[in-house]
Amino acid sequence: MEVTFYKTFTTIFGLLVGSFLNVLIHRIPLKENFVIDRSRCPKCNYQIKWYENLPVISYIFLLGKCRNCKTSISFRYPLVEMITGFVAFLLFPKVLNYSHAASSLLYFSIFCALLVHFFIDLKHKILPDGINIYLGICFFVLAVTKYHYMHWLVGGLIGFLFPLGVTYLFYILRNQVGLGGGDIKLFGVLGLFLGPIGIIHNILFSCILGSVIGLPLMAFKIIDRKTAVPFGPFIIIVAIAQIYFPEFFKSFVSLIF
Repeated sequence: MEVTFYKTFTTIFGLLVGSFLNVLIHRIPLKENFVIDRSRCPKCNYQIKWYENLPVISYIFLLGKCRNCKTSISFRYPLVEMITGFVAFLLFPKVLNYSHAASSLLYFSIFCALLVHFFIDLKHKILPDGINIYLGICFFVLAVTKYHYMHWLVGGLIGFLFPLGVTYLFYILRNQVGLGGGDIKLFGVLGLFLGPIGIIHNILFSCILGSVIGLPLMAFKIIDRKTAVPFGPFIIIVAIAQIYFPEFFKSFVSLIF
């Protein structure tokens, strides 16, 4: 009975968190207040009622359209809610063990911040400083409690300075900006937790993943060399694999090297 209660509670909690993350994803790039202002349709400005804003359920009953103007609602909304609900469901055994509750919630909040980063960069091609700062604080807390200071210090320096140097060199040689400032900062904060080897792996596999996806898009003329492709999602996908599936990632790396 207790296990069922926690399964249900943590899943509902995850769905509600996902609903709030959607608010952040929409409003942060527009510099809108995400605490006080009520949710509105971005097309007709219709103020969304609470029962029209229930995670996943409202999307289904509204058939994915605004009740007022019938504009299609992005599938990103239920997708984010389902992802966070599922991740919270996976966390419930750790939450039952109260000694792991704090670390589980911290890892969950990191995942949520990475998810917000992912979708903002995907649409707007920016990685907001506020989220990078939050991630930096979380990773620093985890790193200080888990690793020797050289791990997070050197990892953070490599994560920030190496991409910065490559970007500067790329600009000198081709007069183009290779990486955005948000990408460089994200590498830096990830380096705090991943350490020297981990952040080098992240940089390497982010580039590989970007090439695997980008080259076919260029081959089919969906994009060209001048198209700005957000790099943050590739960094985040690799980071999630490293942070939440470390044994799988290490096994994958050992197969290649």
